[in-house]
Amino acid sequence: QTLHSLSTNFPLISGGNLRISQLNKEEDAGIYQCLASNSFGTILSREASLHIAYLEEFKTQRRSPVSVREGQGVVLLCGPPAHMGELTYSWIFNEYPSFVKQDTRRFVSQKTGNLYIAKVEPSDVGNYTCVVTNTVTQSRVQGPPTSLVLRNDGIMGEYEPKIEVQFPEVLAVAKGLTVKLECFALGNPVPAITWRRPDGVPFPRKVDVGKSSGVLEIPYFQQEDAGQYECTAENSRGKNTVKGRLSFYASPHLVEKPQDVQKAIDESLLWECKASAKPKPSYRWLKNGEPLESFEDRIQVVNGALSISSLTLSDTGMYQCIAENRHGRVFANAELRLLSFLYVQFCFCSVVLVGNLLTVLCKYDCSLLQVSVLDNGSLRISNITKQDAGLYTCVARNQFGVASSAGTLVVKEPTIITSKATQLDVTVGESVVVPCQVSRDPSLDVKFTWFFNEQLINFGSHGGYFEKVGGASAGDIMIRNIQLRHAGRYTCAVQTKVDSASIATDVVVRGPPDPPLDIKVDEVTETTSFVSWSPGPDNHSPVFAYNIQIRSPFSLGWQAAKTVPESLGGQQLSARVVELSPWVEYEFRVLATNSVGTGEPSKPSQKIRTKDTLPRTTPARVSGGGGSRSELVITWEPVPEELQCGPGFGYVVAFRPLGGQSWMQAAVTSPDASRYIFKNESIPPFSPFHVKVGVYNNKGEGLFGPVTTIYSAEEEPSRAPSRVRAKSLSASEVEVSWKPLPWSTSRTRIMGYEVRTTQLNVMRTVGNRTSAVIRGLDPSSTYHIKLKAYNSAGVGPDSVVVNVTTKRPPPSQSPDKVTWNTTDSKLILKWDHVKSLENESEVMGYKVMYKQSRQSRPSVVETNSTSLELSLPVDEDYIIQIKPVSEGGEGSSSKQITIPRIAGLILSLQSPGVDMPPCLFERRS
Repeated sequence: QTLHSLSTNFPLISGGNLRISQLNKEEDAGIYQCLASNSFGTILSREASLHIAYLEEFKTQRRSPVSVREGQGVVLLCGPPAHMGELTYSWIFNEYPSFVKQDTRRFVSQKTGNLYIAKVEPSDVGNYTCVVTNTVTQSRVQGPPTSLVLRNDGIMGEYEPKIEVQFPEVLAVAKGLTVKLECFALGNPVPAITWRRPDGVPFPRKVDVGKSSGVLEIPYFQQEDAGQYECTAENSRGKNTVKGRLSFYASPHLVEKPQDVQKAIDESLLWECKASAKPKPSYRWLKNGEPLESFEDRIQVVNGALSISSLTLSDTGMYQCIAENRHGRVFANAELRLLSFLYVQFCFCSVVLVGNLLTVLCKYDCSLLQVSVLDNGSLRISNITKQDAGLYTCVARNQFGVASSAGTLVVKEPTIITSKATQLDVTVGESVVVPCQVSRDPSLDVKFTWFFNEQLINFGSHGGYFEKVGGASAGDIMIRNIQLRHAGRYTCAVQTKVDSASIATDVVVRGPPDPPLDIKVDEVTETTSFVSWSPGPDNHSPVFAYNIQIRSPFSLGWQAAKTVPESLGGQQLSARVVELSPWVEYEFRVLATNSVGTGEPSKPSQKIRTKDTLPRTTPARVSGGGGSRSELVITWEPVPEELQCGPGFGYVVAFRPLGGQSWMQAAVTSPDASRYIFKNESIPPFSPFHVKVGVYNNKGEGLFGPVTTIYSAEEEPSRAPSRVRAKSLSASEVEVSWKPLPWSTSRTRIMGYEVRTTQLNVMRTVGNRTSAVIRGLDPSSTYHIKLKAYNSAGVGPDSVVVNVTTKRPPPSQSPDKVTWNTTDSKLILKWDHVKSLENESEVMGYKVMYKQSRQSRPSVVETNSTSLELSLPVDEDYIIQIKPVSEGGEGSSSKQITIPRIAGLILSLQSPGVDMPPCLFERRS
């Protein structure tokens, strides 16, 4: 921009610096350059790009809920607002600061901001809010919340992975940058994500795969990192794969710059300007900040080199070489000054090849020079032989004096490539040697340099495909595991100090066909469509078969399509796809196969929808029953969307009393409905009905499903259970028993009984049981208990109330002073008697629990004594506990006692005898 076109925010220039206050993102953003001038000329700075970072608020204030089935995958869209500058994304679950944690099931794309849940679980239900942060301004905005709710029509079955997050098919990456590839899939079970390079090259250590495996990060990108990358999502139902290619690029970097020079009038100037870049750079020159126009024949720019012949004073000035490609540009500056005095310069070649032409120049800058050899000051020797070698001297004179230059001529044998130019024909995966044999002068060192399609081959990179295999006089290279991308022209350049030669070899690589092109779909009916395509490159091996694949929102990835004709030969470029589902949106793609293999699939076609027709699928699992008095409840499993055959789908419910002749019908308009309730006071309780459910859509009515028998709602039980009894089992348990009612009558069924206590604790039994145990009660407490029968219609009347008092609590004291003795085969335990408190149940005996240290469940022995003798296996540690037993239940347990390994192998249990065996050692707990 020029300063007068900037915004009204006044710009200031100080010492070459430009300062703009109160930046305006619409007016001040753009490209800036600085021009510097003095008496010697003008130069132009490199370009500076000004971007003004900002982040606006979300415009949408409300979003519709997202309804999914449990087990289904879901994508929640972020839709970031207008912005400038890099963004990062996160999601709040329900409320701040609860953020969604990423794992193998949940993924937040830093490219789109969307949240992906591979398989929805009940814990995922809630509100989700996208949080967008500008990394430049550090400002943050929150989007409107999106509610995620579960549908109530069943759980989603297992299905193969569907990759929703993909990286580009081709991505150009600059040298030295960090590239992140994203890949994530929905599926049930949750898919596992893996990465690889199809060419088999392993990832270097610098490559990092994120915790969820959804991001592949390649830092400090280099030429060897370029190539194809593959992401695979796999679960027990199948797998899917996406591929993309990373291409390497580099902005220009100067490797040869023009230097300031001083020249005499009428001399010639040659400035070399070379830069390394990918793709190759183009060159242009500026003089004093303006494009250098080569209107005159004496000014030429060839491959970046500037040459000016017959220099004049007007050529004086500042020159700039600009090397650029689409990724950037670089400037090199140089000054040209013209001298006004005369001088003499000699140039002399010293090494020449046999048979060549030699011109020794004695160069001068004006017509005043007198040359003693030839009129133009040059010595020419044609068809040189080794006898021409020796010392040569050139002498020049003018009014300023005399000058001479001497040099030695050395003659060498020429370097000749003996390999013949040819064409090599190979198949993908094979290895091939490209020859480069030479004859040369033995006194000269030779250097072999290889180019692929005019690009220098850097051995050691390129994934290890290229390898030098020649000797001293051979520059052969081997291409291992050759790929399609290696097809092209290979040039071997041979160079010595005095000459050079080159030879080109064309390599043809045969491989699987490229994807077919121009996929078109027409002539669409309810169940068929006509697909046509154009062949892609066959990669030097004729295509002998094509295959068509289809995908719909309801399929598990891409599926093979049935076609007419069934087999598609290499000349077949169209086919009719059959057995499609009506009113379903489909995509189509085509794969080609040749003798080498099957190629990559074509790009998907545009989505098309088959035509609608009468529905053909009826609901499954028609059932019902229950409900309130005078109701007939009919239920079914909804027909999936892909089988509804058209818009306006609904259900026709038909029913009649068992033995009746005419059907009553009702329409249910919701395609997701799964029940219909008919209510009429004339419906007898628990009476049988014939029921069938049909379907319809905008095309008309389809078929009815099979007839099934269901019962109307029954009456609540009219009687209460009798002979209700209750007895206390312990301090916290009571057993209740009763005489059951008849299990089924003509108007009702008994499903079980409801037991209620004083504190309104309710326990339900299922089936025709006649007793139940109520647990968790308070000790020494009186409870009032009553029963009532229940069924699907409700509960019956209360029984008579019975009273029961729980027993006193068990002893609170644990056994104390536990001692044990061991001999070679027995363990004898003793402990003090536990005395109950006044409000506790009396001790009736003791439970001794013992187990080996590696066992989970102990063995139990009951005794009325305060001692016990055990005979236990050899070489085991034991853990023992003792607790008192009373009518109120079990009391407090003693501390654990660990018994170390003992000897013996008897497995009996008995009370201790009068005569005690010898004591090996004694321990108290």
